[in-house]
Amino acid sequence: MKVLVIDIGGNSVKILVTGQTDPRKFPSGPTLTPRKMVAGVLKLTEDWKYDAVSIGYPGRVRGNKPFSEPVNLGRGWTRFDFNTAFGRPVKVMNDAAMQALGSYKGGTMLFLGLGTGLGTALVVNGTVVPMELGHLTYKQATYEDYLGLKGLEKLGIRKWRAFVREVVSRFIPALELDDVVIGGGNVNKLDRLPPGCRAGDNAHAFRGGFLLWEHGKARRKRSETILTAKARRTRRKSR
Repeated sequence: MKVLVIDIGGNSVKILVTGQTDPRKFPSGPTLTPRKMVAGVLKLTEDWKYDAVSIGYPGRVRGNKPFSEPVNLGRGWTRFDFNTAFGRPVKVMNDAAMQALGSYKGGTMLFLGLGTGLGTALVVNGTVVPMELGHLTYKQATYEDYLGLKGLEKLGIRKWRAFVREVVSRFIPALELDDVVIGGGNVNKLDRLPPGCRAGDNAHAFRGGFLLWEHGKARRKRSETILTAKARRTRRKSR
């Protein structure tokens, strides 16, 4: 199966398909609606063939579709039919959660995406838990207000770096973390990573998008194995 992965950010939409190594992208921003996003993707992928689509969405996701409108993009995402628009099966996942899935190595891992906003996701023993830690109150504002792009522009890079280190030092013991991955477009603005952290990579978001469909296959195989085992036990009892 060939999968097209779409990583929607506040500044750009990046895409990659199974078998390719060089992502393609086009500008994002406050006027980007889901219809414009699909049109941009279809235009850039005219020479690519794919069977399914994974979308990393910068907002809350429930029931395989956007649950809330994005802060930094246009409107209309929660009511949009992505399956019909692409003519293929589509899986939608929070963008931070998708990159967390692609970055995961084991244990309890927190992903922090330093970008236009603050993306957060937890992975516990292989299970992805999307989170919105950026919206929690912090110093009469929110974590996102301090660690997102607005915080960087308001505070200046030295204070911003200090707040990143402070916030991470709070999260590690509070969430009993084994691993912290810091990614997003602004991770390169850190002069050094906080203790216990490693740098993320945008390529991990694509890896997470590919894994979404592999995990689906694995779950179906496990379910089929369980059902087969139950059927065998039932047959033995009936003999």
